[in-house]
Amino acid sequence: MDFTTRPTLTGTFGMVSGTHWIAAQTSMAMLEQGGNAFDAAVAGGFVLHLVEPHLNGPGGDLTAIVATASDPSPTVLCGQGPAPAGATPEHFRSRGMDRVPGAGPLATAVPGAVDAWLLMLRDHGSMTPAQVLAPAQHYARHGHPLVARVGQTVALVQDLFESDWTTSADLWLRGGRPPAPGELFRNLPWADTLDRLVASAEGAGSREAQVDAVRSAWSHGFVADAVDRFARRPFRHSDGSVAPGVITGQDLADLSATWEPAVVREWQGHTIAKTGTWGQGPALLQMLGMLDALGDAPDPDTAEGVHAIVEAWKLAMADREAWLGDSGDEPPPLDDLLDPAYLSQRAALIGDRASLTVRPGEPGGRTPRMAALAGQTEAPEGTDPALGEPTVTREAPVSTRPMSTRPASSAPMREVDPTGEATVTPDGETRGDTCHLDVVDRWGNMVSATPSGGWLQSSPVIPELGFPLGSRLQMMWLEQGLPSSLRPGRRPRTTLTPTLVLRDGIPVLACGSPGGDQQDQWQSLFLIRHLAHGATLQEAIDAPAFHTTSFPGSFHPRTTEPGGLVAEDRLDAGVLAQLRDRGHDVIEQGPWTLGRMCAVGRDPQGGLLSAAANPRGMQGYAVGR
Repeated sequence: MDFTTRPTLTGTFGMVSGTHWIAAQTSMAMLEQGGNAFDAAVAGGFVLHLVEPHLNGPGGDLTAIVATASDPSPTVLCGQGPAPAGATPEHFRSRGMDRVPGAGPLATAVPGAVDAWLLMLRDHGSMTPAQVLAPAQHYARHGHPLVARVGQTVALVQDLFESDWTTSADLWLRGGRPPAPGELFRNLPWADTLDRLVASAEGAGSREAQVDAVRSAWSHGFVADAVDRFARRPFRHSDGSVAPGVITGQDLADLSATWEPAVVREWQGHTIAKTGTWGQGPALLQMLGMLDALGDAPDPDTAEGVHAIVEAWKLAMADREAWLGDSGDEPPPLDDLLDPAYLSQRAALIGDRASLTVRPGEPGGRTPRMAALAGQTEAPEGTDPALGEPTVTREAPVSTRPMSTRPASSAPMREVDPTGEATVTPDGETRGDTCHLDVVDRWGNMVSATPSGGWLQSSPVIPELGFPLGSRLQMMWLEQGLPSSLRPGRRPRTTLTPTLVLRDGIPVLACGSPGGDQQDQWQSLFLIRHLAHGATLQEAIDAPAFHTTSFPGSFHPRTTEPGGLVAEDRLDAGVLAQLRDRGHDVIEQGPWTLGRMCAVGRDPQGGLLSAAANPRGMQGYAVGR
């Protein structure tokens, strides 16, 4: 593999890769000013709120994995907020809902991104809140050029903004129109909010005390008060209902971001570190374990390799639906899910033809259970009896579940937007969206961070604060007894899934991608090409991408597309034809449309740093020296 759109950057001082060039350069500026990777990540993260407001915001979530120069053990930062105390299944059912809507105040989890960024700054940074928030203050008050997709997203929800979410219209429809591409955009209410947060640190004493003062102003002070007041107002939701939210200021006060050990697995001489079972990260470790059971690492440019990768992902994502989440009375059976013998049993289910069913396994002999509304339940048309996949009813605890299908020539049910950005309906319902930032500094500190939620289209703007709340609760089921059931105080099973890679116990790679359910699928292609086949960072990012949609989606309305295989048409035509012959429902996308991978690396021998970024959409960039 020798084609790349850009060089893999190398240097010794510091490297950043991000989904927006302004955020990446902001992080680099912190390194140039003497800050470390954590200062850089926090500064870049707050700028991402501004420059990618359709993909993340202060009212959203954050998941990160970090390693420090003094302690290389990978640690997870959880800024995924839980369901508010008033978000009970009974409350939703009393309003005639059978699931959490995809947008609107009732879909709001407690926002955790800001507290998590600040916790990273307090515990591992070296700069003050005033220093790291200064770039975001500047761009909020003086403006920044908007990428075209922001205005396109606003246009999609313009009618909703004008008819009901009028506080959002006041911010985003100035002059009665969406922002134009490249237009200088200012968010003065958010600038004022940032100013007040920075001012709250004055006179607090030590750097750490200053950070805690800002966290308190957010969760116990004027921000929490404004959220509490605004949530009482009724607004329209994506299902057409009109209702107030249930989040309160007390919910913000009760939230504190946390540090947790990473879940790890050895693969190709490396240690892959992911989030715990409240995220989808362990599914990547399962998939890599299944590939080990199949033999040598597959070649993603061949029909045999694509088939193996896609079929392994179907099994891993079925286990995600049945076993991963934060809502059970007992923790998910992680050891059994990652047990090599169990993964070998799962890999043995991969045949020569595409599976059209969702098949969760039985780790440790446990009986899986999936939500009755997880996907669709009719028998798939044209199922090949040779697959040997039994038909079961949805009411039973199942190990195999058939799903309905669609003609191969039809458009995908979940449209794939170029670069894997958000698919948005006119009612604000959003699927497959986030942003990403990786940083490594000259001392060996490393950060992989995936902020998301709080999208401009997810909920009405709180006018005095300048941002909306998120809609992460759509990933929880009203049906109880599931690992991802809606329970107050429990976290939605997030799709945010950064990755940190170690070799001989030393961090060597941080990577991640936006893309909702597809984040880990695209990362797996990158890891296979880079770690197993020796591609450079940029080569592995630039190579043709693909993913399956043959599992219950995380975003409303939680559909399944049996046998769905979405692929960039840069994959060889002969390979795509062979995949169709195997029964895959291949949906060809444009040549540069899937994924927004970012990556930074460090070679412990000599300390050479590297970075690469996704060229799709011409928005993500790596910088460094």
